[in-house]
Amino acid sequence: MNLAKLKKIRVYVALIFFVITLLLFLDIKHIIPELFTPYLLYFQFIPSAVKFFNQYSLLATGFLIVLIITFLFGRIYCSSVCPLGTLQDIISRLSMRINRNKYFQMIRNFRMLRYSILTLTILSLFSGSMILLNLLDPFSLAGKIFSNLFRIPLIEVNNLVAFTLEEFDIYVIYPIELKAVSWFAIIFSSTVLLIIGIMSFTKGRLFCNTICPLGTFLGLASKLSLYKITIEETDCSGCGACETVCKSGCIDNENKKIDFDRCVNCFNCFTVCPSNGIVYKKSFPSFLKTKSTDLDIDKRKFFTRLFIGIVASSEFLRAQIKVIPKKKSTLPVVKKLYPTPPGSGNVEHFYNNCTACHLCVSACPTHVLQPSFLEHGFFNIMQPFLDNSAAYCTFECVRCTEVCPTGALLPLSIEKKTKIQIGKTIFVKENCVVETEGTECGACSEHCPTKAVIMIPYKNKLKIPDLRNEYCVGCGACEYACPTIPYKAIYVEGNEIHQIAKIAPQERLNQQIDYKKEFPF
Repeated sequence: MNLAKLKKIRVYVALIFFVITLLLFLDIKHIIPELFTPYLLYFQFIPSAVKFFNQYSLLATGFLIVLIITFLFGRIYCSSVCPLGTLQDIISRLSMRINRNKYFQMIRNFRMLRYSILTLTILSLFSGSMILLNLLDPFSLAGKIFSNLFRIPLIEVNNLVAFTLEEFDIYVIYPIELKAVSWFAIIFSSTVLLIIGIMSFTKGRLFCNTICPLGTFLGLASKLSLYKITIEETDCSGCGACETVCKSGCIDNENKKIDFDRCVNCFNCFTVCPSNGIVYKKSFPSFLKTKSTDLDIDKRKFFTRLFIGIVASSEFLRAQIKVIPKKKSTLPVVKKLYPTPPGSGNVEHFYNNCTACHLCVSACPTHVLQPSFLEHGFFNIMQPFLDNSAAYCTFECVRCTEVCPTGALLPLSIEKKTKIQIGKTIFVKENCVVETEGTECGACSEHCPTKAVIMIPYKNKLKIPDLRNEYCVGCGACEYACPTIPYKAIYVEGNEIHQIAKIAPQERLNQQIDYKKEFPF
């Protein structure tokens, strides 16, 4: 195969993904149906990964395909799919047009900077924070630029054209009301575009190989790729043409080496090599080759520190779990009826009015609402159900009732929602760690917002859950918190007709306090 053709293919693919993403953000007329969005953004790595780990949906497996491609051929995603990468290429191409004599050269690795940013991003995710990912994810950055800097001017141009045509009694284009503008978002997006623009204009893909955590992550994965771009020393004439067109600055012509983890597979080098000295061939990972006496100490230190950081974070998170069962629960839990969401009133109303549009699934902040398989029966397949193994219904949330378009979920005030009993809890003592392992727990009681689950004295000075279902609203917090696996020791059985829960009385302390003695001031 003529390797020079790879660049043309890559450019066409990149433009297709870039235009699709741009149109999604600039669709001010809402021409593109929303149902196409998951398919059009299927291969965007971070959105796909986040959605997958939140929902485990097959429509969110695009990042796995990207990983497989990376393990085979390298960072194809960065050069072909990433919209921010293509935007950088456009800016870099513009700089080449302005300065015909411009050329690239080898850039230092910035290894510690890259790995440090990646490590901090990973650790922030382990701690439950998305802030670094929100600020550094290339797809999100591209979206901010498109939405805040491109979409708003497009609306203004649309309105100007619409008002102009109205003077001639032409109403083909209608004006769009711009109700609000976030100047902070515009300033932030402008700053991002300015920084990335300067980096791209002067050094090509410098942002991808210094700051972008996804680029660093895929670079690490590309170290294990089956095919790599390499320099054949016997065929290389040493002209240096490949180095001058490498926008990643990863080709060292003097030593005839390519830093492949920084290579974004733009294939520019294939188009200028006069001697076929640049090849794309199988290359086994370095750890499978003969060990060298020249050790990369910095790299080993980084991976050692990264491993320690991840282990430490894992131990920190594990410390938040009070009980880790040593034995598996043995008594199977089979729900006769899954609770229907608040606002449905009763099972029959929900089954007969829900069209499984999943708008409530998208709106649910805790993702406890999930599409059902057979939980509601075969004839109600795909209607949302409350998956308390994944999350629970927040006590004071009514978002699903606000977005339902069919009336399957009727609007509820927060005050009414906190009293609606969609189900009742059932306690399986044979699965509880207090009974099976003789250890303290109480996770179900601690998480119950209505105090429908309390702990009462049990044998050997232990305490065991006791249910007061007249106060239960069926939110599932106790089921979610229960640590037993594979079967829960406490779970929610749905009510066929929703009921009204009583409010638990305020518990008072029996201890008498001498306020004058304790608080003499």
